Amino acid sequence: MIISGKEKGNIGENIAAEYLKDNGYSILFRNFRTRFGEIDIIGEEDGYIVFIEVKARKNFQMGLPCESVSINKQRRIARMASLYIAINNLSDRNFRFDIVEMILDGENAKYIRILKDAFWVEKAF
Repeated sequence: MIISGKEKGNIGENIAAEYLKDNGYSILFRNFRTRFGEIDIIGEEDGYIVFIEVKARKNFQMGLPCESVSINKQRRIARMASLYIAINNLSDRNFRFDIVEMILDGENAKYIRILKDAFWVEKAF
């Protein structure tokens, strides 16, 4: 069975959301999109609003999935986070950026981990 990139992304995000819940996160929003970009999952954990990028691959041949979150991708996520914060009047909250990476075997994760505070962006704009 061949899985398209979009299908792989949906499978990965569903697995990630369940894994995050199992690890104490509350899911606030999935696929926050505007014309400027997207954040896969927005959650809350341990008093933080967490902006989560999900990265799924089929193997480790190209390295760890998290390694594909470039500085440009980090900046796009940070810009979207700034927009979400402004829209929801959350400037008084603590924030961080996490990554959930996984290796998929069909519709199952044979490897998954959360990288808390995976990156920090000095200025989003």
